[in-house]
Amino acid sequence: MIKSHKKISGGQAAVQSLKKEKVEHVFGLIGSATMEMFDALYHEKKIKFIGVRDERTGTHMADGYARASNKPGVIIAGQNGPGATNLVTGVAQAKAAFSPVVAIAGSYSTKDKMEDAFQGLDQQSLFTPITKKTWTVKNSKIIPNVMSDAFSLAMKPRKGPVCVNLPRNILAATNTYKINTDKPSYESESSLKGKNEKIKKTAKIIDQAKQMVIISGGGIKYPAKYKDVIKLAEYLNAPIVTAAGHGDAIPFNHKLNAGQMGPRGNPVASRLVKEADVILAIGTRLGFNSTFYSYDNINKKAKIIQIEIEKKMLGKYFPIIVGINADAATATNQIYKEIKKQRIKLDIKNWTDSYLKERKDFLLNRDKNNLGKNFPIQPKGLFKQLRKVLPKDTAITLDAGTLCLQATDALEYYNPPSLFTPLDFGLVGFSFACGLGVKIAKPKKTVVSLMGDGGFGMTISELSTAVEYGINTTTIVMNNQSWGAEKAYQKDFFGKRYLGADITSPSFDKVAELYGAKGFKVKKISEINEAVRAAVRSNKPAVVDVDVDPSALYSFRRDSFKHRQK
Repeated sequence: MIKSHKKISGGQAAVQSLKKEKVEHVFGLIGSATMEMFDALYHEKKIKFIGVRDERTGTHMADGYARASNKPGVIIAGQNGPGATNLVTGVAQAKAAFSPVVAIAGSYSTKDKMEDAFQGLDQQSLFTPITKKTWTVKNSKIIPNVMSDAFSLAMKPRKGPVCVNLPRNILAATNTYKINTDKPSYESESSLKGKNEKIKKTAKIIDQAKQMVIISGGGIKYPAKYKDVIKLAEYLNAPIVTAAGHGDAIPFNHKLNAGQMGPRGNPVASRLVKEADVILAIGTRLGFNSTFYSYDNINKKAKIIQIEIEKKMLGKYFPIIVGINADAATATNQIYKEIKKQRIKLDIKNWTDSYLKERKDFLLNRDKNNLGKNFPIQPKGLFKQLRKVLPKDTAITLDAGTLCLQATDALEYYNPPSLFTPLDFGLVGFSFACGLGVKIAKPKKTVVSLMGDGGFGMTISELSTAVEYGINTTTIVMNNQSWGAEKAYQKDFFGKRYLGADITSPSFDKVAELYGAKGFKVKKISEINEAVRAAVRSNKPAVVDVDVDPSALYSFRRDSFKHRQK
């Protein structure tokens, strides 16, 4: 218990609240609105402050940290107004990914009239739609209570971002406080059980299956509870597919793992979902990235059993025969025990054997395919080399965009969670900053960030942050001199009328060196392995600038332009 016998500032109370929540790292950009808080952080040696160059990318760092650590990620926007608005994209991304980010924003004084205040803005209204909850503190005495509520709600299933606006005068005001530092305000894991009748009904349906498939999503991935899914799959001898963007939910090398499904997945996993008569969806909403909300990507006649922590998402996009509102791993284990109790054994050997052969052939052909000349480098050729050279414990972060979307199922993930994407919100400029947060959470892991030249150009200033704090990640820039996804749409649907699609960038390897990082240039596919290996081993932040064939364009969102197809 911390009890201040003398008066302390609201800023000091806010930092003591962070200490109560066992916060070890805070990302932020200093500003005049929150100087009391930053001064308190200066004196708090157990919390490491990571000074960022932009509040948006700082929020992506907090997001990556939260996903990798299963702890809240904290970002402070020190300035009200523009500092707060810079948070918006990062917070919106965290909301889409159900990432527990605690955003703290300075705010104009409660004594000011907003319409006349310098950098005045209704931040309460700004953040409310993109957070689980937003608070604007009007009394310094309640800062500890609000902070406690914020951390608790961020980590409460379904997890997600929250925002606390702290006005200048509230942070400057002094009071005495009682802050219980014995334990954090949140539980790191949920163990919500499924109802027994739902579990028994599930077992009965599974018993009738002839072509069963398990879909594993983000609910299994954070935290890594894949062993519960594997145990059930092995007992049933049923293939597992993963939701798009969650290819790391199951280790790649498990024979029952078919990889990612849907328009952004591979043909083996996609076929299984299209033909299955029983689908057990574990910790997935069966949402856009996996299905495009279309029966083109899932068997309309399948009996769907869905396990979801958020009750309102049960049967949201497809009719289900059983909906289990529970923690994904907990309910999976319940199903396993019930099936064993009933001694259920499925007669699906032919179904699974056919899948195993198909998977083997797919992976063999994937590596045998002609992946292009030494130059220009084809995306598939790059991914093949990365599969060879990257350590198996590598954590990979991706952007959105056509090249990264191709990478999601083309790379291999062995230690969940090890794939971090922005696919639920679909933004570029995420990967590099997210990777810095992942590396801070998992300092012993190799962290590799893939992104296009456009996305890296948006966030390159954070190389200063990486160098200053010794955050040694490797960023691979797939440089095709364009906004590739948009250029693909202009090529396929707008008669090659290119506008704003082609971009010019400096040599990113040389820019990296100017920042004090390591830089490598790759122009031929034969140079990839050596460059990536050297970057990973450099013990410095590193950038590998890879020239990728500018004509290797692919329209992922063809569904958006069906009306233009001939």
